[in-house]
Amino acid sequence: MHLIDDIRYLKPLQAWRSMRALIADPEKTGEVFKIIEALKGASLARAVARLQASAAGRDLLARKPDILPLLSDREALRALPQGSVGRSYLTFVEAQDLSADGLVAASEEVPRGQERSPEQRWLANRLRDIHDLQHVVCGYGRDELGELCLLAFMCAQTPNRGIAFIVFMGRRKLRQDAPHIDVDACVAEGRCMGEAAQWLATVNWEDRLGEPLAHLRAELGIALPDSYRNAGISRPADARAAA
Repeated sequence: MHLIDDIRYLKPLQAWRSMRALIADPEKTGEVFKIIEALKGASLARAVARLQASAAGRDLLARKPDILPLLSDREALRALPQGSVGRSYLTFVEAQDLSADGLVAASEEVPRGQERSPEQRWLANRLRDIHDLQHVVCGYGRDELGELCLLAFMCAQTPNRGIAFIVFMGRRKLRQDAPHIDVDACVAEGRCMGEAAQWLATVNWEDRLGEPLAHLRAELGIALPDSYRNAGISRPADARAAA
């Protein structure tokens, strides 16, 4: 892939403005998507090419399944066995009063470029929609450190300049705000987990919600994050649900 293809859509000033807004108010989730969009380059094209290189990836790209309806059906999730992926996800989102389409609304604050292929649009939406599932599978809460570590995991799995920028700046800020926490060790742990695990974009999540969470973690090569769990942070209900 030529360098010009990778940098033609970069908007560093937009990324910096959104980063300042995000630091001022970490609840402005829309700014996260603005940063990712501003610095995406050819990252989605590369990720689609990776999917096309595997049978599981090609199948997903051909079918383009939509996980949102399943994640939004709380009664169906509640009927799943205790300890299953879907039931654990439900516990996680209910603890924080989240909805499956909450990230959709935040992402729609960002105008999408018309240069994306249907495959790229599907993958971008897929990675967005499984974000909270990744919280559950990886054992990270929605506290500031947990979000930062999960982003490090995600960036290791699907390299993206925007996410890397958020991790860099977030780590810098958290070092200052929480000097008693070894932030670098926790972030490095998340990155190493992402490198070691199966690429979660290749998982057919629609068929895995009823499976035991512990079994799926073992299959995907995901160990619970000890550095994060031992960091001395207050672990709210959503973090305990993810664990």
